[in-house]
Order: sequence, then C-alpha cells, then structure tokens
Amino acid sequence: MDIKKVAVIGAGVMGSAIAAHVANAGIPVRLLDIVPKDSANRNVIAESAIAKMLKADPAPFMHKNNARLVTPGNIEDHLTWLGDVDWVLEAVIEDPGIKQALYRKLDNACRPDTLISSNTSTLPLKLLTHDMPDSFKQRFMISHFFNPPRYMRLLELIPGPQPRPELVDALSRFADTHLGKASVTCKDTPGFIGNRIGIYWLQYGLLEALKMGLTVEQADAVMTVFGIPKTGVFGLLDLVGLDLIPHILGGMKLALPKADAFHQVNQLPELVQKMIDGGYTGRKGKGGFYRLNEAGGKRVKESINLQTGDYRASEKFALPEPPKTQDELRAFLLGNDAISQYAWKVLSGTLAYSASLIPEIADDIVAVDTAMRLGYNWKYGPFELLDRIGVDWFVDRLAAENRDVPPLLANRHSLYKVDSGKRFYAGLAGNYQPVRRNHGILLLTDIKLQAPAVLQNPSASLWDIGDGVACLEFHSKMNTLDMDSLTMVRQSVDKVKTDFSALVIHNDADNFSAGANLTLLVQAIHNRNWPEVEQLIKQGQQTYRALKYAPFPVIGAPSGLALGGGCEVLLHCDAIQAHAELYIGLVEVGVGLVPGWGGCKEYLRRWLAFSRRPGGPMPAIAQAFETIGMAKVSKSAAEAKEMLFLSTTDGITMNKDRVLADAKAKALKLVQDYTQPEPAVFQLPGASAVAAMDAAIHNLKLAGKITDYDVEISRQLADVLSGGLCDITEPLAEDDLLNLELKAFLHLVRQPGTLARLEHLLKTGKPLRN
Repeated sequence: MDIKKVAVIGAGVMGSAIAAHVANAGIPVRLLDIVPKDSANRNVIAESAIAKMLKADPAPFMHKNNARLVTPGNIEDHLTWLGDVDWVLEAVIEDPGIKQALYRKLDNACRPDTLISSNTSTLPLKLLTHDMPDSFKQRFMISHFFNPPRYMRLLELIPGPQPRPELVDALSRFADTHLGKASVTCKDTPGFIGNRIGIYWLQYGLLEALKMGLTVEQADAVMTVFGIPKTGVFGLLDLVGLDLIPHILGGMKLALPKADAFHQVNQLPELVQKMIDGGYTGRKGKGGFYRLNEAGGKRVKESINLQTGDYRASEKFALPEPPKTQDELRAFLLGNDAISQYAWKVLSGTLAYSASLIPEIADDIVAVDTAMRLGYNWKYGPFELLDRIGVDWFVDRLAAENRDVPPLLANRHSLYKVDSGKRFYAGLAGNYQPVRRNHGILLLTDIKLQAPAVLQNPSASLWDIGDGVACLEFHSKMNTLDMDSLTMVRQSVDKVKTDFSALVIHNDADNFSAGANLTLLVQAIHNRNWPEVEQLIKQGQQTYRALKYAPFPVIGAPSGLALGGGCEVLLHCDAIQAHAELYIGLVEVGVGLVPGWGGCKEYLRRWLAFSRRPGGPMPAIAQAFETIGMAKVSKSAAEAKEMLFLSTTDGITMNKDRVLADAKAKALKLVQDYTQPEPAVFQLPGASAVAAMDAAIHNLKLAGKITDYDVEISRQLADVLSGGLCDITEPLAEDDLLNLELKAFLHLVRQPGTLARLEHLLKTGKPLRN
C-alpha cells in the first residue's frame, strides 16, 4: 500500500501543522474541521488555519506554494472527500467521546483499506477504540507527532493489539521517505516513550533545583554536560508552556499504577501555580522562568529566583571545565558541590527510571534512545548515556546509595557494543542484537565503525563509503573552515583522482558548515598581517577551483546551516543533494566582508545562466547584489532552489538519514560519461552597473534601511559583481572575478568597521549594525 492522499481532521495548531508538513512532501491533503455557529463561511476554521500558517515563524510550510496542496473543508459537507484518501489523521480535542463519535463517521466514509490514526499524546488506544468494531480496530493506530511537526524528527507509532501489518508498514515507510521522520513503535502506555521519560526528567529537574537552591541558569547549564540542549529544564518548560503542567501531571496520576516511580515527582510546586495564575506561562505568556523585560530602553533577559519568585537580570552560567572523558564525567558526578550533586540526582533518577520501563514502554533500548534523541533533541539517549558513564559504575553507585537497580542493568554489561564493524544493542535476555537501519539509510557514524579514515587532520577527514565513492567530512566546531579544512579538500581531490571515481561532501552533524573560522581572521587583523589574510583568500579560491575542475563528479550533501564559506563549497560542486532543512546563504556582509572564495563569481554565474534575456546582464547582477548584499539565507531547500543556491536539477531529501545514500547514488550516476565543466566567461557592464547599484544604495540609505558601513560594503560588492573597470564587449575570465573578490576583501578587512563587526559577532553571536 502506498499513501498518495491524506486527510487531517482538526485544524488546530497540531492538525494544521501536520497537514502543512504532508504538503511539504508534495502530497495532496484535505484539512477539515467543524462548522462554527453563525458563520457564513463553513470552511472558515480550516481556511484561517492555512492563512495563519503562511504568516507563522518558524514556518510550517517549507515553501509558501506548498499551501496550494492543502484543501480546506468541514466535516459536515466534505466527509465524502475521504472516499479516495489513503490515510486519515484525527487531531481534534482530547475528549474520548468526541473522538469516538468522529471515528464512527470516518469508519463509514472511508474505504475499508484506509488507515485511520489519532495524533493524541494523552489518551490510550484501548480507550479510543472501546466499543468500536474489530474491522476499525485493525486499521486504527496512534501516530504521535512532536511539535512542531515540520522540524521534530520523531513519530511515535502505537498500533492496536491486532493491527493490519501492511497499514503499519505503509505509514512507517511514508513517514520515513516522505515526511523525514524516524518512526518508533511504542506500547500503549501513558506518555508513550518520549513524554513518559521526558516529563519525568523535567519534573525531577524542577523539584531538585527548588530543593537545592540552584538558579535556573545553573540547572539548565548543567544539562548541557550530558548532551541535552541549552534550553535545559527551565527553558524547555517555558517553551512547552507552564499551564500544561497541571493537566499532564493530573493525567499521569490517573493513568499510572500506584507503584510507578513517576508519582514521587508528581508535584506542582506553589511557585509554578502562582506563575500560572499570574499569566507567566512561558514564551506564549508574559514570560516564565525566563522573560524579556524593558530596562533603560533596552530589552533585557531576566530569570526568576526560584526561592523568592522575583525576577532579576539573567546571568550566564558555564562550568569552568566541562567533563569530556568518562573519567572526567564520573569525577564530576562524584563532586561535593551543589552543581555536581544536582547533576547526579537528576541524571541518575532519569536513567534508572528509563531502565525500569523496559519492556513496559518499548521492546528494546534502541527505540527509547531514538525517541529521546529525536523527540527531545538529546545528543545521547538514556542508554547511550549509561554507556558513556559506565553501567558497572552506575550500578555500584546506586547500590551504595541503597537504591533499586533496574533488572535491565543487573548484569552490569554495556548496553551497546561494536563487533566486526557493526553496532549491537543489549536485548532483554542479555544477548546482543544488531542495530538495524532501513534500506536506503547510510550514516557516516556507521562507516566509521568499519575502517579508519583514508585521510584525516584536526578539521576534516576523507572516508571510503563504498562503490568507488569517497566522502569528505568537515568536523571542526560548527564545521567552520580553516587552513586544515582547505588542505584536506586539496588532498581529497588528489586522492580521489587516483583511488576513487567520485566525491561526496557531507557530515552527520546538525550543520554542514557555519563558514570560515573568523577567530583566525580577527587574529590576523589585530596583527595587521595582511599577507596572511591575502594568502588565506588565495588558498580558498585555488582550493575551490580545484574542486570545481576535478576530473570526477563532486556532490555536495548538506543539511542545516551552510553559510559563507560553507555555501561557497557547495556552489563549486557539480551537483547538490540537500536535506529539506537547508539554510544556505552568502552572509559575509554581516561581518563587514564580501564572499572571497569564489562565492560572488559562482552565484553571479548562476543568475546570468538563469536570466539570459533581452535585458542583458543587469537583472542577474541586481538579483545577486540583493541576495548577497542583504545576507539572505534560505529557510528551506525549496527556498534555496528559488534563490538559485540550488539548481533545478539538484535533489532534495526529506529524511536527513537518507541524504548521504541519495548523494552517493547521484554521484554514481554522474560518473557515467562525466566531463569537467567548461570555464565560465563573463560579459559585464562595468561602470554603468556600478552607477545603477550606487543609486540603489543611496536610496536605501535615505530610507534608513542600511547603515553607513553597509554603504561601504555594498559599494565594494557592486564593484565585484559589475566586473570592475571593464567594458561589456571585453569578456572576463573567472580569474578576473576572483581578483575583484580579493581586492574588495583586502580593502574591507583593513577597515575599523569590519573589525567591529567581526569582534561583536564572536563575542555575542549576533551581527552588529554599525
């Protein structure tokens, strides 16, 4: 069975966002809701939801055009529309009676082979299907998306006792390949996997911080030691909404057996109730544990004092030396200070609780680890964390504190192991089972278990991914590019020439590359070492040229951020296979510079090739000038195509875990009859284009849309894109454009305004408008 049409019933926040993400996959979807009383427009709820999503940020749609695939309707007039859909997802109010009444209508309106599911996160499946016919139960399941559906990669699937396997497989496969989700099969238990553990962790962290007198900043910072996002406990509670906590705790109190350890943390502190009563419900309210306040004409971040309930200016807290190795992690958890004690209590409580829930909530530890990594953005799942600490050490400490040791940990064995280049996990019987990947998934983390790198230095490595294809991986902090990165690119080109047939540039990290390492540039500026700066730019230009004209296909396979120099790498590739969540742009003007590693040249070349029309080169120059000059960044791979950072023939992969395999397949296809690209020739108008752009710059300054230093940068950018002092009848080679980039870069790097922007970004992480 294939899912080709979908319907979502319920146009609330979650239902409409799920419909939008189905549309992101290119699948037609009907969005239905009730008919409101006294409304002339019977589809107003669904129509309003679509209109609201088109204005939302972050956007549920990857491209505004995707909204055309969502057809609004209502459940009174349009249930007949369900006769040709393959999957109906219910996302209405969490009331069993309302849901069951709807299910009876759906059972009659849908084909017998249509899958029906609920997005509930609080109601058990056995309650939802009570008194429903067996034929309905066999095609019904819970499909729990995490919010926001576009961005969160977890989908929890809870089939009934006797599901039709082909329907479960169809949804799992569709979620993987079309929606980009990792589907985890859960048991029909309260909170399923993610929220059962996640809410326990949040409650434990909240109560212990109150008890021990920690600040919210201290508690949140400690969590990052274990690979938990910097939102930590209190930032995440603000994001979820404090007003939901009483409802969640009440539901867990009723649903869980009396012996469950969750009841030990099922308390609503008086402070939290007072915050809710006062409208301090988190980000959607007046603030929460953190808030933004006006002080001295500026917005100031404040945090609450957990003891007094008063707000104060928020103070950053960071551990002096965060533990990295297992020994350092254990020493940290053994510390006598309040921070270490808090870390041990919250971590040990959460990990022990997680271990006690197997096999109640899931059949294996891989499902639990996947759920916490993708549903809560933890870097490591609970059982991966246990292995990082050491199961035997953890068990010994629990025993020393007279705490129960979960049966799963009683044998003290590692929960994962590597054997013959493959990863295995510990089963319930103590035996090890292989960690399986769906067909079409290829991860560098798996490749690294099989053989050492072909080439390696501190910033990058080259890997053999099979079938004559090599993969170049950047792995510095945020994958920023430095001289080691450039060296590895050149060495990789030479290596692939002799030993491989194609090259893919990819990494498994959250971001492809945040651009050049600006710290090195700032050091050179402070030392006024202009020859070093010039050498850095020339090295980058020569390296990327070698990549572009390599005698084999080069495929970029990015995900997340691809900024500045990271974008320039991709612009020099033969083709790109991008993850759908690609945020790409030439952002150098934000730090007072222009792209210097061929970015101006390659981006202008794309626009010139795209807009060959009677208007001459000016429309293309204007487009490139606007995009680079405004430091525009795509909000998805679909937008990147519209902006010409991706070409019409470049591919987009919805599931991040499939990007490398898809890029490898593209590389192998290009190997057949591959020929190197011909060097570009530019015919640019020179001074006349500069004059036109100068007038535009002047008008923007008068309108207050750009600053004084923006004017300086824009004029340098205009000189590069116009071809400098040239005549349109005299063709320019790529070297001419590269020399113009170098000239502009070396001019700007000497200006105080550029240094101010660079230092401000490195210090605050935010751009300076000077």
